[in-house]
Amino acid sequence: MSSNASHHPAKDLRFFLTVPHACSYLPGREATTLFLDPEETPAAGVYDALTLQGFRRSGRHLYRPHCENCSACRSARIPVEDFHPGRTQRKILRRNADIQTRLLSARWVPQHYALYAAYIRARHADGEMYPPSREQYQTFLTLDQPYAQLLEMTLDERLVGVAVFDQLDHGLSAIYTFFDVDPQLDRRSLGTFAILKLVELAQQRGLPHVYLGYWIEQCRKMRYKKAFSPLEVLDGRRWRRLISP
Repeated sequence: MSSNASHHPAKDLRFFLTVPHACSYLPGREATTLFLDPEETPAAGVYDALTLQGFRRSGRHLYRPHCENCSACRSARIPVEDFHPGRTQRKILRRNADIQTRLLSARWVPQHYALYAAYIRARHADGEMYPPSREQYQTFLTLDQPYAQLLEMTLDERLVGVAVFDQLDHGLSAIYTFFDVDPQLDRRSLGTFAILKLVELAQQRGLPHVYLGYWIEQCRKMRYKKAFSPLEVLDGRRWRRLISP
């Protein structure tokens, strides 16, 4: 399978545009989002095809930015065969060698929600996910589909992180990661560690890519993705390598 190919779902699909709203990433700009019909459950074949065209999953919804005068949001993915951890990333792997990981389906786990709520309060109190709630968590991060999975991270039986991801035919798609914000754990860089573990998992499963969502050059919060070189971004209908300066 070519991961640059356009896959067409067997049946016609309906899409909807949101009204313009404030952009979450670039201040002073308006955004418009294209959604797959909310009545459609994102079945695996449709999801695979739309991911190659820049769509992401949030709960039961598949979406992508569709802004008339802006193309700053570009889908990004790591080609795992060509990826080699850099010096800092190797240090992070060594520092976290004592962390145990476990794979679960994307189901409700009370301890996961408690960690998520603490993470949102500490890191995103100024964002649209604040204040956290059980309903919000379940709508966003739990899904009864075989492809929806969790990577649970524990340290001496203490839950320290959860990475929510999907398995596609052509890679793993990182949906969201939340972790313990205890300052004593800062040096572990648990967000980066979670991505490195997803790269390892993709390699083990023989999958060519790890999808990281959108990369926005002007957005400081998105710049960490460029550290996972070589990074590929979607320009129009083609995936190309992002060349570092």
